[in-house]
Amino acid sequence: MTAPLDGIKVVEMTSVVLGPYACQMLGDLGADVVKIEPPGGDTNRNLGPHRNNTDMCSLYLTCNRNKRSVGLDMKTPAGLAAAKKLIEGADVLVHNFRPQAIEKLGLGYSAVKELNPEIVYCGAYGFSLQGPYGEKGALDDSIQAASGIAVLQSQVEGEPRYLPTIIGDKTTAMMVVQSVLAALFHRQRTGEGQQIEVPMFETMAAFVMTEHQWGQTFDPPIGGAGYPRLMSEHRRPYKTKDGYLAVLPYWDNHWQTFVEIGGRPELAKDPRFIDMKTRLQNIGESYKVTGEIIATKTTQQWLDLLGDTKVPMMVVNSPDELMTDPQLVEGGFWQEMEHPTEGTLKMARPPASFSKSPASIRRLAPRLGEQTEEALLEAGMEPEQVQAMLDSGAAFDITRQNS
Repeated sequence: MTAPLDGIKVVEMTSVVLGPYACQMLGDLGADVVKIEPPGGDTNRNLGPHRNNTDMCSLYLTCNRNKRSVGLDMKTPAGLAAAKKLIEGADVLVHNFRPQAIEKLGLGYSAVKELNPEIVYCGAYGFSLQGPYGEKGALDDSIQAASGIAVLQSQVEGEPRYLPTIIGDKTTAMMVVQSVLAALFHRQRTGEGQQIEVPMFETMAAFVMTEHQWGQTFDPPIGGAGYPRLMSEHRRPYKTKDGYLAVLPYWDNHWQTFVEIGGRPELAKDPRFIDMKTRLQNIGESYKVTGEIIATKTTQQWLDLLGDTKVPMMVVNSPDELMTDPQLVEGGFWQEMEHPTEGTLKMARPPASFSKSPASIRRLAPRLGEQTEEALLEAGMEPEQVQAMLDSGAAFDITRQNS
């Protein structure tokens, strides 16, 4: 079966997580992703544990499958010319250079449109070019701070804190994929390429304020921002007699079932908790009472008692425990695959299922410049040109250097 993006060629000029993760998702969907890497490669090649090669560390491996790597020094005329040759034959270009840097390189949208009028050109930036922060760089921490995420953490931590996951990078990566797919669909209908700007700050501001805009939704405001239930200090996994459990008796029937099973049936008629509206008005007390009830039994006792009800509840996994979670293991989520140089790896399969055109893992992350010659020849360069570039260092392939 063919994948959704079979036949689509993506040129990637990104590093770290946002761009690589976005382009990996496009690769999972079947696109031929050609990743142009500078001397030294993507900075994340060296981040995390490694097995056989120091430039094949964990975070690089989990963000760069289903790609081919082309090593080019685009500061050289030959390297830049080769990059343009690859772009000429591409359907999509994704980059995360700062706006002024990509223009200085000569690969801004106007220049690229001259090479390939139908290209979908996507720039992933820290901030929209339409505002005063437009030329600022950004990393996940600064975006968590700017978008309100860090301050929201202070509601439960007592001071601003970052979430221990790179939520800004990964969420914005999904916006990149969504935007590229929409632009490809537009091109299919009209023949028109276009420029896309995907800024991290604006993406995360929209993401956070979906529920937290609250009273600020209205003009003039009828209250402050912030969804009270989510900001309660008691909103957390509940402590059982021997561990923790996530339980949320959300709807009225959930609450009635929960307090009955928990031995507190009188709470079903308590005016503070009589329906969802009053429970939200008294959310701190509601969460506190729920925690007191959960503390009376072991985790397994609660799993047994609530297992056949509709009350939402779930075990509390650590990241290590995700590797053995029965839902993920029995559903084939973790796929063991043999990397040609790094040995056996476990990869998370693409989570969405397609009945006719499934996404898949076709190849694991490449060594630096591993497909340089292959991709440049496919782009129409002569073998002598490619060899001259490899000899001069304008192009490179680490597997040749080490052979």
